[in-house]
Amino acid sequence: MPLVGLATLTLSNCVPMGNSRSANMSMTEVTPQMRQLEVSAEIRGDYFYARRYFVEKTRFWGYVRKPGQPWSEAQLVVMNENSSPQPDRRSESGPESSRHGYDQNYTYRVRGRYTGREIYEPASNLFLPEFKASSYSVVQRDSGWLFTPQDYYNKTQITLVNGSVARQTH
Repeated sequence: MPLVGLATLTLSNCVPMGNSRSANMSMTEVTPQMRQLEVSAEIRGDYFYARRYFVEKTRFWGYVRKPGQPWSEAQLVVMNENSSPQPDRRSESGPESSRHGYDQNYTYRVRGRYTGREIYEPASNLFLPEFKASSYSVVQRDSGWLFTPQDYYNKTQITLVNGSVARQTH
């Protein structure tokens, strides 16, 4: 899918329009109402929740949100690794289970901050906020759907987009 085609994504189910593929991230029976209750019950604190979203040839890291904030308001970010390398900072070749991106769809508790900078990510043609993490801890390894139970993941194209994705270049 051309990156300009991001505008043709349906934000209600995050699957390209006209695509009849079934969802492939909803491994659990979590309903949107259950997810909303889980998120609203999170203890507020000086940390963030982050969901790894790996797409080959891109350099964004995934979605980051504050505790209690719904995933629909999370921001797709580029990680600044000066203080702490990404948990999956590994070779991009070799067995899938031990290379960069192995942690697709893991949820992390992350400490850190937004730097205030926007970073251009050329493979997606997006300007994205930069997040500088100081530590990561795994919360869940198979987190199921991100935005809706109909989410579809494809490791070679961007299929999970919410309304807060930063601006594209022209």
